[in-house]
Amino acid sequence: METSPNNSQKNKLNFKDSKYSTGRRKTSIAKVWLKKGSGKIYVNGKDFDTYFKRASHKMQIVRPFEIINQSTEYDVRSTVVGGGLSGQAGALVHGISKALLQFDENLKSTLRKEKLTTRDPRSVERKKPGRAKARRSFQFSKR
Repeated sequence: METSPNNSQKNKLNFKDSKYSTGRRKTSIAKVWLKKGSGKIYVNGKDFDTYFKRASHKMQIVRPFEIINQSTEYDVRSTVVGGGLSGQAGALVHGISKALLQFDENLKSTLRKEKLTTRDPRSVERKKPGRAKARRSFQFSKR
């Protein structure tokens, strides 16, 4: 019953004159549409407060807006796939930062200082043969 008001509210948001950007982190990909608005952020059709439960994820997502001191000037609609919640939050931040640069190129230096425009290249290291995980070896047995 709660989904029907959310869907109608989602349909009311008009993102025709918005800027599109893609953000990535680990194995997560975020498609982000950004437009001038009132500060609403939607992730996969839900409000970002309901999608991300952890306070650290919520702070991380709002961080690009707080850095440029415009936390209530833009509306965000995004679709996030792959990975876990931390990777998805990082991908969303990357996508929001890239979309903000399309609105105003002057923000590039401030967002770059905080390392929000560059993709984080770290990902999970692959498992090696003869090992329990990527680097952990099996328990040593003397005899």
